[in-house]
Amino acid sequence: MKFLAIIPARYASTRFPGKPLALLGGKPVVQRVYEQVAGVLDDAVVATDDERIRDAVLAFGGKVEMTSPDHRSGTDRCREAYEKVCAREGREYDVVVNVQGDEPFIHPAQIETVKRCFDDPATDIATLVKPFVPADGLAALENPNSPKVVVDTQMRALYFSRSVIPYLRGVPREEWLSRHTFYKHIGLYAFRTEVLRAVTALPQSPLEQAESLEQLRWLENGYRIGVGISELETIGIDTPEDLARAERWLMKNEE
Repeated sequence: MKFLAIIPARYASTRFPGKPLALLGGKPVVQRVYEQVAGVLDDAVVATDDERIRDAVLAFGGKVEMTSPDHRSGTDRCREAYEKVCAREGREYDVVVNVQGDEPFIHPAQIETVKRCFDDPATDIATLVKPFVPADGLAALENPNSPKVVVDTQMRALYFSRSVIPYLRGVPREEWLSRHTFYKHIGLYAFRTEVLRAVTALPQSPLEQAESLEQLRWLENGYRIGVGISELETIGIDTPEDLARAERWLMKNEE
């Protein structure tokens, strides 16, 4: 199978404008993302709507596609970029991996875990989870900005929620993390290319609108989402404070 990484990277951001170009250890964040995935998949391309990001990617030798500024989601941006890659190269890929442009510490092992989900021919879409552990604390579990996932016996997603799922009836809340394995969603997605084309043509669904989670649109329409487990933690860059924390982590781990 042929895998293509597409890295959506927008300049506009409410909390941190220009974050793909913010320097982390002397390199733009988007370059660190690109370097983490380029050697693991068959190819990689950045999808952006900003010429400053395009120029930065070309400067470090990466591939880039300009896309519309009007997309509702990174998935829609991936679809446009994928069509442009196919037109330029005159060939198709089997799977597109949507790697967030603000995840400079995405690990090659996590990419490999997502790839293995497609060993099952029934998998339409793949994503990752990380088990919560008691040391994470109840506040982390209850954080609505950290979606939770429940899976079936074949490690396919049953539901994603900003609420804590499942609810442990009859168990004191302070004991939940020690009595059940809860899964934190890691926002890395991979799509069979025909599925990427199909899901981006779907209208928003009621559950998606309720939770503001686009993956619920896919579940509501019957797509099977394979789930891989990763024990690795990543640091997403959403704010200047996240960047400072990532810089400290980088300095500590590169010593």
